[in-house]
Amino acid sequence: MLPIDAASVCTLGAPFGSETICASTSLAATFDELQFDLGEGPCWDAMTTRRPVLIDDLRSVRHAPWPALQKAARHIDVRAVYAFPLTMGSLDIGAIALFSQSSQTLTTGQIVDAETLAQIAAGQVLRRSLASRTLKTNLEDNEGYSRRIVHQATGMVLAQLNLSAADALLIIHGHAFSHGRTVREVAADVVTRRLDFSSMLES
Repeated sequence: MLPIDAASVCTLGAPFGSETICASTSLAATFDELQFDLGEGPCWDAMTTRRPVLIDDLRSVRHAPWPALQKAARHIDVRAVYAFPLTMGSLDIGAIALFSQSSQTLTTGQIVDAETLAQIAAGQVLRRSLASRTLKTNLEDNEGYSRRIVHQATGMVLAQLNLSAADALLIIHGHAFSHGRTVREVAADVVTRRLDFSSMLES
């Protein structure tokens, strides 16, 4: 679908940590490691801005926003780098990086395709990240009232963000983990309208 030679998927920073989830080649994995070590690069920028970062020719970029990365990546056979953010609701998860060994420009259609793939991947990465970590819980989390309030909150988040029920519940779980709270606490805030994910995206 896309004119690339390698790809990687990574989480970045708190709360999920910086790690490569998968990389198609050692080239992609090495580039990710450089970004982790230096704390800069197209993936960091894509996640921070929530917008694609498209570099058609990494070697010819003047006044690069990441000079340390540009210098460190000279020995890697990469010319073009395209980074797309992994986000779900208000959660910033990480990024997908696509690499080409030749200088080229993605078409509008290819950018849309990559953004769609990134959106699909975001849910999978968030599920994987939450599965490998322990959510904060309390004794009330399995009671009937707790289940009802979580169900109600899921419906509200579904409407706020136009997501499926499964993805809306995933957002609640992800928000709870990233803020060190229980799912029930977050659900209660959603139901009482102290927490509105649609307004968080606008801010």
